[in-house]
Amino acid sequence: MNARLGGIWLWLPLLLTWLSPEVSSSWWYMRAISGSAWVMCDNVPGLVSRQRQLCHRHPDVMRAIGLGVAEWTAECQHQFRQHRWNCNTLERDHSLFGRVLLRSSRESAFVYAISSAGVVFAITRACSQGELKSCSCDPKKKGTAKDSKGTFDWGGCSDNIDYGIKFARAFVDAKERKGKDARALMNLHNNRAGRKAVKRFLKQECKCHGVSGSCTLRTCWLAMADFRKTGDYLWRKYNGAIQVVMNQDGTGFTVANKRFKKPTKNDLVYFENSPDYCIKDRDAGSLGTAGRVCNLTSRGMDSCEVMCCGRGYDTSHVTRMTKCECKFHWCCAVRCQDCLEALDVHTCKAPKSADWAAPT
Repeated sequence: MNARLGGIWLWLPLLLTWLSPEVSSSWWYMRAISGSAWVMCDNVPGLVSRQRQLCHRHPDVMRAIGLGVAEWTAECQHQFRQHRWNCNTLERDHSLFGRVLLRSSRESAFVYAISSAGVVFAITRACSQGELKSCSCDPKKKGTAKDSKGTFDWGGCSDNIDYGIKFARAFVDAKERKGKDARALMNLHNNRAGRKAVKRFLKQECKCHGVSGSCTLRTCWLAMADFRKTGDYLWRKYNGAIQVVMNQDGTGFTVANKRFKKPTKNDLVYFENSPDYCIKDRDAGSLGTAGRVCNLTSRGMDSCEVMCCGRGYDTSHVTRMTKCECKFHWCCAVRCQDCLEALDVHTCKAPKSADWAAPT
């Protein structure tokens, strides 16, 4: 397998399997963070020496990262749910997303950014929840401060996002920093954009103290927003991603089309155009759209015309149980009837040949 699938994409599925098959078992958790942690860190393929060092020193952080994989993978699938490529994970493939990440496409740019953001989010949350030995709440948020509403006291538990960013940068970027090629620079740029996106939505929350809830005294803390905000933001960045080429001295990027602006640190960048993802293609990592549900009345990416790539669609008549005739009852409940609903489901036809596309 291409070396570019090493590092984060090779070890994340293994890490998830290692760290979270039975989260409720305290015995299993103690085993994971003791002797087996050393063995596991040494045997996960694709880790560079710096990543192995961090894995050995911080098995509890590795566990937090592993538990966060499902969260950012689900967010990726939510954002691409109406597109031909839907961030699908591949069973029996230890690189999680398969060969789609070999191409330096917009999809790769998004996946690197959302996963980097997910690592920051998972570590920062674990810090605030007291699950990590190496960090806790933000130690800098102490004493008195001012904002537009006046003076307040730092209190509660401010999310220690600086620690999350620092650890994520050290761990996720370690492999890319060993490389000098264009793809390594692309990955580093998109990893950073993902980390910055989480911090962008750090918000100040306050609690008022005083007579009848007046805000004569306020206690405030900083908290991360729901991860959906980060996903929505990176989705907008995906839609506005900038195609780049390496500059002449090989140290950075320049825009491929001079009509577009130079990318900022918040933008996603990519080198190669994406495949159309219409048919199953092993080399492109495409599963195709055969069997995908499409929307007959939509004019967007989920429309039957676009989703099915002009191949047409099949219609099946199905019934499902839904809640209906809901009524509010004082106080305080809503009671509904169970009703059968008949509807048509449209799915994309397969291409004439259902086999994998021949290599090109």
